[in-house]
Amino acid sequence: MTLVRFIGADGERVLEVRAAPGDNLLDIAQAAGQPLEGTCEGQMACSTCHVIIAAEDFGVLPRASEDEEDMLDLAAATTRTSRLACQITLTAEMETLTVRIPAEVRNMQGV
Repeated sequence: MTLVRFIGADGERVLEVRAAPGDNLLDIAQAAGQPLEGTCEGQMACSTCHVIIAAEDFGVLPRASEDEEDMLDLAAATTRTSRLACQITLTAEMETLTVRIPAEVRNMQGV
């Protein structure tokens, strides 16, 4: 099991959940009530599931594909450790994963 730690857009709120290898980060985030829309439902046709991975955890993730990099170009306030949550599948090697919700997040489902 992986301990996934979500840090709110305000940088203060922290929510910790346990998830299993094979689980998708977007699904985990949405089930935990995080404000990630995922408009394209994981088809990598939008950037509404943009998250920022903690630097210490970024290296355990597989590299982003060229298509994912292209979608991240459309996201607001990306950083060196930005990823699309829909493209991250937990593995058994991941003990923890710290994920920050960007301040510029837009969740149209919550409106």
